[in-house]
Amino acid sequence: MGVKFNIDEIFEIAEQIERNGAAFYRKTAGSTRAVHSQRVLNGLADMELQHEKTFKTMRAKLARLSADAVAFDPQRDAALYLQAFADGFVFPVNVNPADRLTGKESLEEILRVAIVLEKDSIAFYVGIRELVPAELGRDKIEAIIREEMSHVTLLSQERAQL
Repeated sequence: MGVKFNIDEIFEIAEQIERNGAAFYRKTAGSTRAVHSQRVLNGLADMELQHEKTFKTMRAKLARLSADAVAFDPQRDAALYLQAFADGFVFPVNVNPADRLTGKESLEEILRVAIVLEKDSIAFYVGIRELVPAELGRDKIEAIIREEMSHVTLLSQERAQL
């Protein structure tokens, strides 16, 4: 027997992840004096807000298509995986990482934390991708995953230059 999983809730979590990411990058950009790093961090914040808009649009589209938009998950793997995220077992989506910053972190520490956050979001979006049918926008999720992967690369390059 398959499990019905509420896609609306999944996209709500994705939107929160993106808001948290944008807040983290804005706050860290304000805490560094390196102009190049400020540009990179602010640019990443802008990209995260674009991702949030994409997820909002997809969520609205799904809501219009069906009041209880669901995906079929016969083995329950994707649903249980995403539920672990939602429950905070993988990383706490309801805790804004920017709130944990003291403002005294080094740029290296900021970049290290940012890389971990990007990897966590990629892992979550891979789970979402498994639940969203191609006709409902799987390609958009795949594009966001690729962009988040490019964020890891960019952050790693910034860290290597320190």
